[in-house]
Parts: sequence; C-alpha cells; structure tokens
Amino acid sequence: MSTTVDRPRTGAPTPAAPRTLKRQKPKKTVTDWIILVVAVLIGVGIAFPFLLIVLNSFKSPADYNSGGPLQLPTTFYTDGIVNFWNRVNFPEKLWNSIFISGVVSILAVIISVLNAYALGIGRVKARTWIIVLFLLANMLPQESLLYPLYFMFKQVGLYDNVWSVIIIFTVIQSAFGTYLLSSVYGTFPKEVLEAASLDGAGRWRILWRVVVPISRPTLSVLLIFFFIWTWNEFLIPLTFLVSNDNQTVPVAISALQGDRLMDVTTTSASALLGLIPTLVFFLIFQRTLTRGITAGAVK
Repeated sequence: MSTTVDRPRTGAPTPAAPRTLKRQKPKKTVTDWIILVVAVLIGVGIAFPFLLIVLNSFKSPADYNSGGPLQLPTTFYTDGIVNFWNRVNFPEKLWNSIFISGVVSILAVIISVLNAYALGIGRVKARTWIIVLFLLANMLPQESLLYPLYFMFKQVGLYDNVWSVIIIFTVIQSAFGTYLLSSVYGTFPKEVLEAASLDGAGRWRILWRVVVPISRPTLSVLLIFFFIWTWNEFLIPLTFLVSNDNQTVPVAISALQGDRLMDVTTTSASALLGLIPTLVFFLIFQRTLTRGITAGAVK
C-alpha cells in the first residue's frame, strides 16, 4: 500500500522572470541634424580636391580640353601617370622621401623623449625658460635658417646630401616634440616613479621600462605627425638637395611645373602619385593615431 507525502506549501509567490528593459535611443534634435549636415558638407569640401585630382589623372588631354576638369573621362587614360613615373624616376624619389621621413621621425621621437624626460621629470634648473626656448625655436621661419645652414653644410661637406636634410628636420621636429612631451611628463604620476625607484630601478631603466610604455600612445602620434610633416616639406629639400638623385617627391613634382611637355593630366597624375603614399601611411596607422589622441581623455 503506497503512501503519498504532501509537499509543504509555502505562501511565498514564485518570483517572476526579470523583464528586459529596452533602451530607447535618444531622439536627434534639430541641432544634431544641423551639425550632421555641416559635417557632411565640410567632408565633401575636403574630399572634392582629391576627387578632382583622381578624375583628371585618368583623363586624356583631349577630354580635358573639350569638357573641362569636371567632365567624366570618355576613356581610361594612364599615359599621364606613366609619363610622370618615367620622367622623374618616381621610385627613386619615393625611396628618398620614405628614407628621409622615416629616419627623421624615429630620431626626432627619441631625442624628444630624452629631452622631455630631463625637463619634465628630471631636476633641471631653469626648466621653464628652456621650454620657452624650444617654443621660440619652433616659431622661427625656415627662410631665416637657409643661409646659415647652407654655409655650415657647405663647410662640412654635407651639401646636396640627404643627411643634411635629415639633421635639419630632426632638430626642428624634436624641438616641437620636446615642448609637447615636457608638458606631458611634467604631470607624470610621481607614485609610479617612486615605486619603480624603490624596486631598485635606475633612471635609465625607469625611462625605458616605465615612462616610455605608459606614454606610447603619445609617442605614436608624434611619430606619425613627424613623418607626414617631413614628407610634405618643400623649401629646405629644394635648397639642399639640388641633384636629381637626391630629390624628394614634392621637389620632383614642382620641378616639372615649368616643363613645356607637361599638361594638366600629367600634373594631376604627379599630384596623385605624391599623395597616395601619405594617404596609405595614414590609413595604416589610423587606428594608432585615434588611440593616441583619445588616450589622454580616458584615465
């Protein structure tokens, strides 16, 4: 004979399943739409010259003469790019620009770190006045530096040598980098430095094992900016690199402006070839640049 045991009933109600609250998206106001429209118009205005260069780079001179710069090409014309590529030996000019910009950006970042570590973290007397001198050095126009630098590099035998341009731009870029990093390292947390010092780390080890890794996003931004700024420089490379073998891309483009054999499509092709390397460089390091800029806004 089987007995059934009744389970005790409790008066507590069964808990209801938690409800998932849907987050409502904030509605866009009129101000948001105005800002969006203005941003789109600014973006189109910035991209328009680049699109115009691309359009005219693949347009024949006959199409340009008949339809102007805004008409679409009737044929895919690449002779302008080929003519410029062969006439200036573009691979050689491209390598010169990459070599000069790359060496300058790396050396300038290293010198900036060493200077800013001494000024921002080290105990240097008259620190404020030294930083002001670096700021004034950035404000000097390049035209005022041409003759003394020309005379100096003539004396040491570095005139018409890529290393003369590398030395000049390394000093110029590191002056700006020192001014920027000195203010950054001036607010560096002292607790971190004291903890590393208590662990037995010396100044050199603190610099490369503590300061540099923490400030890596800022150093990445400086490296990218130094590369692009040096790539776009024109006056000093034009003055100090007179031989055809040492010229950079901007100098090679400007040297053909007075050529009678040049036409509008070849000029557009030269501008496109000079723009593509920096655009590719920017796209490759876009995420690094974005992280470096936003790193200071988040603790």
